[in-house]
Amino acid sequence: MADTTENKMEKIVSLCKRRGFVFQGSEIYGGLRGTWDFGPLGVALNNNLKQEWWKFFVDSREDMYGLDASIIMNAQVWEASGHTGAGFCDPLVEDTTTGERYRADHLLKDIGVEAEGMTLAEIDAAIAEHKVTSPQGNQLSPARQFNLMFESHIGATAGAEGKVYLRPETAQGIFVNFKNVVDTMSPKLPFGIAQVGKAFRNEIAPREWLFRVREFEQMEIEYFVKEADWEAYFEKLRADIQAWHRHIGLSDENIREYDVPANDLAHYSKRTIDFEYNYPGKGFDELAGFAYRTDHDLRQHMEHSGVSMEYIEPDGTRYIPHVLEPSFGVGRAFTAVLCEAYTEDEMNGETRTFLRLPKHLAPYRVAVSPLLKNKPPLVEKARDVFTMLKAEFGNVAWDDNGNVGKRYRRQDEIGTPHCVVIDFDTLGEEAPEHTDTVTVRNRDTGEQERVSINDLVAYVR
Repeated sequence: MADTTENKMEKIVSLCKRRGFVFQGSEIYGGLRGTWDFGPLGVALNNNLKQEWWKFFVDSREDMYGLDASIIMNAQVWEASGHTGAGFCDPLVEDTTTGERYRADHLLKDIGVEAEGMTLAEIDAAIAEHKVTSPQGNQLSPARQFNLMFESHIGATAGAEGKVYLRPETAQGIFVNFKNVVDTMSPKLPFGIAQVGKAFRNEIAPREWLFRVREFEQMEIEYFVKEADWEAYFEKLRADIQAWHRHIGLSDENIREYDVPANDLAHYSKRTIDFEYNYPGKGFDELAGFAYRTDHDLRQHMEHSGVSMEYIEPDGTRYIPHVLEPSFGVGRAFTAVLCEAYTEDEMNGETRTFLRLPKHLAPYRVAVSPLLKNKPPLVEKARDVFTMLKAEFGNVAWDDNGNVGKRYRRQDEIGTPHCVVIDFDTLGEEAPEHTDTVTVRNRDTGEQERVSINDLVAYVR
């Protein structure tokens, strides 16, 4: 069972800063709330997650097509999708003394009051009843709706004509390109369009590290089906999502499915399942979402644009497909993977911290070291081994900093599955029978064995 203490989460955040996974955005200027920068190892882990997701859901199938839509889109897209209305707003209150803004539903949730589905009047009444104040103890303003989209302007045109938005989700880029994909690829239903990309939400009160941020990345699929077939394909994709979470190393006991009740469903959804992960110190919260969006989005865009979004069968039958949407947040997957992998044990009488990352996600597949960095023959041989492995796997680390024990601990902490050390036995100076063999150490067990250089690629693979 995963440790659910807040202390564990604090340790993970500290490790990420110390080892180059995640940095505070604009840190040298005091930071910018709700923004985070991924360091060298964070980029590697994120890229591995996205590449594995693409292989799992797109490259391994015949019914998926890729897309990379623009972040800035015509403002009419968001009017058609409903994002400019009250449905894409959060309840905002202000500290009447400092002017600091907060999400009213978060302040109520912190005292055990669930504000989901409340009107603004009901929120004001709940705040008054429970005597809720700002975190500074000051009175709060009446609640009002706050739209989450970032506004901008394009070109030299001022006013409404030049207004655009940074996309708050990747889904609409897929829907507006539905006809283009059908016309160019001639796909047979059912089929999906997949996209990985950035989205932006002007969160009133970003918090909880990477969990709620203003700039994030999504891995998303819109899967188009006949209305009569949606339930069958819903169950197939549901099983695929479960298999994906196992593929990235998440244990079944730390994931649960929450069938969103009808009164809490988004306006476009007939059924939604939230896949929740047991985050340390937070408990179960959303990891991924899976919605049956009906034909709502395609129908809305057809009505607003005047362009047909009908699918035409070979026999001439025309209809608007219905849509199943598996949606994954890269940041939340990144966080869950680190929470699952973070491990403390005892080795050689000392507490050891290591990341038990699946090898296909680890930032480095293997680390290569000379036993001593001041012995040219060892360094030269180690460089040969490093070059061989680098050509094969790409994500290979060279580590000659400090003694071997310190290198092992450092590589354990960043999740490197194997460390390869070139020693004097490799050169045949002390044990001729070990010539051209290396010491390979296992991250999880700490065990070491001799492996022939000729067999090393197969061993690491």
